[in-house]
Amino acid sequence: MRAFSGPGSFSAVTARLDSIKALGINVIYLMPIYPVGSYRGVNSPYAVRDYRAVNPEFGSLADLRALVDGAHSRGMSVLLDWVANHTSWDNPWLTQHTDWYQTDNSGVIIHPPGTNWTDVAQLNYNNADMRVAMIRSMKYWVYTANVDGFRFDYADGPPASFWRQAVDSLRNITSHKLLLLAEGDRADHYSAGFDYIFGFNFYGRLRNIYNGGAVGTGLDAVNATEYQGATADQQVVRYTSNHDINGSDGTPLELFGGQAGSMAAFVVAAYMKGVPMVYNGQEVGLNYRLSFPFTGADIDWNLNPLLKEEYKRLLNFRSNSAALRRGTLSNYSNNDVAAFTKELGAEKVFVVSNLRNSAQALTLPAALQNTTWTNAMTGASITLGTQVPLMAYGYLVLRR
Repeated sequence: MRAFSGPGSFSAVTARLDSIKALGINVIYLMPIYPVGSYRGVNSPYAVRDYRAVNPEFGSLADLRALVDGAHSRGMSVLLDWVANHTSWDNPWLTQHTDWYQTDNSGVIIHPPGTNWTDVAQLNYNNADMRVAMIRSMKYWVYTANVDGFRFDYADGPPASFWRQAVDSLRNITSHKLLLLAEGDRADHYSAGFDYIFGFNFYGRLRNIYNGGAVGTGLDAVNATEYQGATADQQVVRYTSNHDINGSDGTPLELFGGQAGSMAAFVVAAYMKGVPMVYNGQEVGLNYRLSFPFTGADIDWNLNPLLKEEYKRLLNFRSNSAALRRGTLSNYSNNDVAAFTKELGAEKVFVVSNLRNSAQALTLPAALQNTTWTNAMTGASITLGTQVPLMAYGYLVLRR
């Protein structure tokens, strides 16, 4: 929320709920809202000092509740970002329960192994009491702020046994049908019961394609990898930007060939197989990075209104297309063009997206030749021949 507006507050988000809804969004996830640790700190929202308090920087608990209530009244859900792997060095747990933390051979509490996250202390998941306290703190926000679930940061850190315990406990809250997103890609996240995992590999494949790699069967391969072990109801959240890569790698405009290239990539991420995520500012083509710890330039929401309308059309069509959301995927991609159909019942959608900065053509399989469709973005009727010509970074979404 720091970069979302000048105030960087819950109230500023509440004021923009109508705009968020109009974009085609049905779930909002808030980065950590908790007090940030200062001892050994770098002002990171992922250094949590108190799991059961609101960071006054963002407002009050009442302000958070107003945001949640406002989202609910518009048919949207709200997820909180939950940091289960570690705490700040001045979290009271560190002095009250030193055995809740991992130590080295000398008995000194350590930061997360294999990382440079020296501003946080690694929790000890061999401690049963710590696990219970962590889960109780999660439940606190469901009951107190009426949130709809969590995006679990660095879910690949804590063990699968903890996640099974946490998910089972959260599912026992019968008043809420919670949405649970693991920011991780371990196969055991599906068996732990998460609804969604993060599409790290799909993002990596898109980057590879835009750096010259072949489209071809690579998208099929990453679909198979990311969905291995998933049930019919479990999905991958896919993106062309998020708070990590925006600051470290660049904006979608930097990474995917400007506005046109970034939209060609987004069409594939949003429509092929998964749940699309839009990072704040992405929809207006923000051309500067929101760098950690997100206290720099705020988002100018008046940038590129035509681009925002394009995102609206794409997201709202997905919302109204059961085939895109849950249909059977058939991939017809070649080395340069992503092409696939999604089919459910009587509805069929054909998506073609040129992921190259040069004109390309897709030769159609016999089953799609000489067929008539409706352009989902314009409503115009179109009859296909044997090929689909596409301008640089051009895409086409057809429905029948």
